[in-house]
Amino acid sequence: MSRFLLDSDVIIWHLRGRNEVTEMLKGMQSYGVPGCSAISILEVEMGMKKSEEEKTSRFLKALKVFEVNREVASQAAKIARDQKSEGLTLGLGDAIIAGTCLLNNLTLVTYNRKHYPVGTLEFFTVPPLDR
Repeated sequence: MSRFLLDSDVIIWHLRGRNEVTEMLKGMQSYGVPGCSAISILEVEMGMKKSEEEKTSRFLKALKVFEVNREVASQAAKIARDQKSEGLTLGLGDAIIAGTCLLNNLTLVTYNRKHYPVGTLEFFTVPPLDR
């Protein structure tokens, strides 16, 4: 069972060889296979280069994928409406990812916390990226 949901940015940093991200992911394995939303697969694969296809495919296949179903869609819509009523705009993909986390009691692993202004969402503290 997954405990963590990886956002697209974390997947991309791992695939680009950021050691701090790779080590973080290795440490998570004791909690089960990390997961990702089907939306993250779309986002990652849209941006990959031809030379990255094999490595990307291999990594994505190792993750537990959370599909976008009716429950996730409804939860995402509720989150987006709630944020809109507070004057905030949440992107479609981010609303789906947040909804997936909330429905499945998952901790979101992301470097983009500002994309998820959802008070009940639990975040994993990611290591700083060495620049």
